[in-house]
Amino acid sequence: MKQRTYSKYAKEAALLLGQQIRLGRKERQWSEQNLAERAGISRGTLQKIESGEMSPSIGLVFEVAALVGVPLFEHESRALATGIELAQSKIALLPKRIRNKTKAVDDEF
Repeated sequence: MKQRTYSKYAKEAALLLGQQIRLGRKERQWSEQNLAERAGISRGTLQKIESGEMSPSIGLVFEVAALVGVPLFEHESRALATGIELAQSKIALLPKRIRNKTKAVDDEF
């Protein structure tokens, strides 16, 4: 099985988010086990998240970040809803399918 590779930027972003989660946990004086139980995950999964590993699902990472108060986008739910609506309206204006451009056949001999 081929191992997935990630850009340096993506790996650094995951590490930063993991470190912010660890900081939030420690500021709340929660143990790894305590936060893992609150999130409904194993302690090992939490350790992967905090170390910036790319394997945990984005949903788990976002949930753990929310539990410890790490801001992901906007604190206010209305601002998040507005951002979602804006993105959806822009997406609606774009083509539904993106096709690879086909190379024109040179049939002039």
